Amino acid sequence: MSLVEIARYADVYEADLAAAFLASYDIEVSVTERFQTTVDPLMQRALGIRLMGYAEDVDQARELLERARQGEFMETDGDDVPTEPRARWAGRGIALFAVMASGYPATSLPRRLKPIQIAGMLLIVAMVILSWVLWLWAM
Repeated sequence: MSLVEIARYADVYEADLAAAFLASYDIEVSVTERFQTTVDPLMQRALGIRLMGYAEDVDQARELLERARQGEFMETDGDDVPTEPRARWAGRGIALFAVMASGYPATSLPRRLKPIQIAGMLLIVAMVILSWVLWLWAM
């Protein structure tokens, strides 16, 4: 049986997802150029990643991939990523804590902070606290 190109992808991860999707419908495919492109990632753009399958499965595989591109298999129950403001503020607070705990960015220890750097850090802290207070007040 001969192998035929089913689709061509820009990166190996997208091709792997398509291969797993087709495997769930019992269509056997292989992802080619995987090893050449993982050794040199710039080759992904030059070669493209091909999804190869048997000639008798090509039409069904292309139809399934087109239906997937159109969103037919998407679930309607939404995304599980939290979108409430508290989740966003928690991430910003953690980032601010990391910056403050590690010292002012672009300085090296044991160098002392200059007054302008201290003023900048205090200004950042004041702006964050003010935004948290305004956010809490708005709720």
